[in-house]
Amino acid sequence: MKNHTKEFIKTNAKEEEVKYIKLQFTDMLGTIKSVEVPISQLDNVLKGSIMFDGSSIEGFVRIKEADMYLEPDLSTWLILPLESSEYGKVARFICDVKMPNGEFFSGDPRSNLKRVLKKLDKFGFEKFCVGFEPEFYLFKLDEKGEPRLSFIDKAGYFDLAPLDGSERCRHDIVLELEKLGFRIEASHHEVGYGQNEINFCYSDAIETCDNLQTFKLVVTQIAKKYNLHASFMPKPVATISGNALHTNCSIMDKNGKNVFFDPNDDRGLSDICHKWVSGILKHARAYSAITNPTVNSYKRLVPGYEAPCYICWSDANRSAMVRLPAIRNENTRTEVRCPDPGANPYLVLASILSAGLDGIEKNLPKVEPVDDNIFEYSRQQREELGIKNLPENLKDAVKELSKSELMKETLGEHIFKKYTEAKTIEWDEYRKLVHDWEIDRYL
Repeated sequence: MKNHTKEFIKTNAKEEEVKYIKLQFTDMLGTIKSVEVPISQLDNVLKGSIMFDGSSIEGFVRIKEADMYLEPDLSTWLILPLESSEYGKVARFICDVKMPNGEFFSGDPRSNLKRVLKKLDKFGFEKFCVGFEPEFYLFKLDEKGEPRLSFIDKAGYFDLAPLDGSERCRHDIVLELEKLGFRIEASHHEVGYGQNEINFCYSDAIETCDNLQTFKLVVTQIAKKYNLHASFMPKPVATISGNALHTNCSIMDKNGKNVFFDPNDDRGLSDICHKWVSGILKHARAYSAITNPTVNSYKRLVPGYEAPCYICWSDANRSAMVRLPAIRNENTRTEVRCPDPGANPYLVLASILSAGLDGIEKNLPKVEPVDDNIFEYSRQQREELGIKNLPENLKDAVKELSKSELMKETLGEHIFKKYTEAKTIEWDEYRKLVHDWEIDRYL
């Protein structure tokens, strides 16, 4: 994270001839929003005095409470080459949302994550490190510029060109991300036709979420240059793998030591790590509506497509909901495999962090790993082992969320209430529709 000063930003804006500034923030459902101002407003931007109408934003406030302010995070100052034109360069800040009284808005997901991160202090922990693995599909556009389910290629996992028709677009995405300061670990073709994954280096929780939001914008912008549509929809096609957002987590103490690693344990995992995993598993059904937030999310969480359906962990088994990659040192981490890229990353990390810390605080008993392919187990075998399943639809997920006191505290009363209301409406809209499958089956 860069420690930019106001003086540096003013100088940099002048030297680079920046003409416009985008003040970006994220709504409750994870959608990136922006207020654009000319460079002449830079002083007011830096004072946090740019106002916007919060009543127009999903999950924010009522009309009578509409006035809100954008507080720029100076470390997120970035010049956007893709946004710049002959009229001048465009820069951006990622902002927190404040109320007129100067307090941070309780419905702002980014500010809420900052609040939840303060829980680390209670345990003597310093840093929550996170790495996302976002997947996306590239679909062709029709003559009207509308996306259609037409694949750019018929390639599979790790295929090369010419089978990999996504390669040039993916390379351009990586190059553009590197211009913005991203450190890219790897990129490759995924399992599905036209499906891709690009991994960037881990960082602290806030910066990782900010990077994911920037990543999505770059991916969609570059795809459009190739006359393609980039989709982060969890399950765009029924018969092939969906898009995941595998979430790798580790925690550092005040001395910079990874608290999940223990060289004296048979699996190289500390007692803290085992309790962390127990908490994540215990609350998985409660936070599922956060990590898998749409009706479509639950079309991905079905057997046969490498997406987890059952609540268990393993250090080798990719059918488990939580996997601990083989590396055992200061990079020891837990990989939570249920989230999808349709989720709000700030809420995802707040939920996972609270669940894991609850396991540590409550001293939850160690859960034994499941190293077999769980998809091959019968229901009776799973019940005998105490393996529960994730919710099978959004309705059940919202019901589990609504019952969770931990998630209510994690999201805060405002987001908790608005979010459950929005997702209940989404399910009601879906269940009233008659779908093509029903027509084909019953008409």
